[in-house]
Amino acid sequence: MGFRLLFFIIVLLVVEVYAFQAVKTNVKDKWFLVGYSLLSLAILVYIVYGFFSFDRSVGQTKFTLFTMGLMLVVYLPKMVLAVVLLLEDVFRIGAGVLNYFTENDNESFLDSRRKFVSQIGLGLAAIPFLSLLYGVTIGKYNYKVIKQRIFFPDLPDAFDGFTITQISDVHSGSFDNPEKINYAIDLINEQNSDMILFTGDIVNTHAKEMHPWIETFNRIKKPQYGKFSVLGNHDYGEYVAWPSESEKSQNFKEIKDLYGQIGFSLLLNEHTIIQKGEDRIAVVGVENWGHNFKKAGDLNKASEALNDKDFKILMSHDPSHWDHEVKNHQKNFHLTFSGHTHGMQFGIEIPGYFKWSLAQYVYAQWAGLYEHLGRYVYVNRGFGFHAYPGRVGIMPEITVIELKKGEKVA
Repeated sequence: MGFRLLFFIIVLLVVEVYAFQAVKTNVKDKWFLVGYSLLSLAILVYIVYGFFSFDRSVGQTKFTLFTMGLMLVVYLPKMVLAVVLLLEDVFRIGAGVLNYFTENDNESFLDSRRKFVSQIGLGLAAIPFLSLLYGVTIGKYNYKVIKQRIFFPDLPDAFDGFTITQISDVHSGSFDNPEKINYAIDLINEQNSDMILFTGDIVNTHAKEMHPWIETFNRIKKPQYGKFSVLGNHDYGEYVAWPSESEKSQNFKEIKDLYGQIGFSLLLNEHTIIQKGEDRIAVVGVENWGHNFKKAGDLNKASEALNDKDFKILMSHDPSHWDHEVKNHQKNFHLTFSGHTHGMQFGIEIPGYFKWSLAQYVYAQWAGLYEHLGRYVYVNRGFGFHAYPGRVGIMPEITVIELKKGEKVA
């Protein structure tokens, strides 16, 4: 840990040196440069202190969220700037070597930095700086209601037009604006769906994170066909060091109780039947199953007594479960609701045309609707935020799915 932290500090110092050179090339005022240097040093010390003081028995806090946000907002742009100047240095050194061997004694070994190169670097650095600043001030609460209609030839007739609202990845321990959260709850209620599903991660780690928000989330109206939930990987409290196994177990029990306290029926490797007239569908809920995370989900146990002809809606927090087990399962799970990825909270998305995020290099299904042989998974982009206290391009989502009987019209 000590070596990695030292390496981290050295990298930041190198980035700072390059950033200062770019500023110095464009600004000659002595006191501005002194002020810039002092501010940069103060931010660096604050960030290093934040990493030094991280307590694994506590986990993520408002302080660590702010530290991570500050580091990204300040240093990602400076890294862009450093890369531009590093490329310039490669050219300058190459030119210097060439000049040396051609014995041109009238030239210094290294040419001076070109002002326009620094200006290009500063312009490029402004893009991530403004984007990340937007993400931590506005983007993290810029809720989007995304609606999707999905056709199934074998959907029971009574469920034609049935609507489902999904939320996922609340991460209540990260919230800092009650007004924005209440606005999001109003959006959920405005959908007037037949059912509401919550696909896990109610907290970052500790049950107490949700306590200030229980009354707020109790405002989610219970629709005619119920509110159901499953656990996410963060709900198991496995990302901190606990004083004892009993305290970890008690926290896990309290987290499971939270779902009931906000009116959701928590499905733990089990299913429930939704009856509408003479027709029925099954809502199946598994515990977290992730290809690279905790594998507590038991799909076979959750679907006991169901057959491949039953119309099934599955809740499974991690979409890698769908990719590795669900999509080819013999019991034919028609539609799976997942979350987990957050779309990395950073990317580019033009609805209907283009979407990109680093998440796609980790998860085959990372945001939106995917299909395999008539079986679907919808990956919610997440309600809250974690680690980076913001969202850029990939906005917090409330999903509304409408089930339709028949074949999709091209």
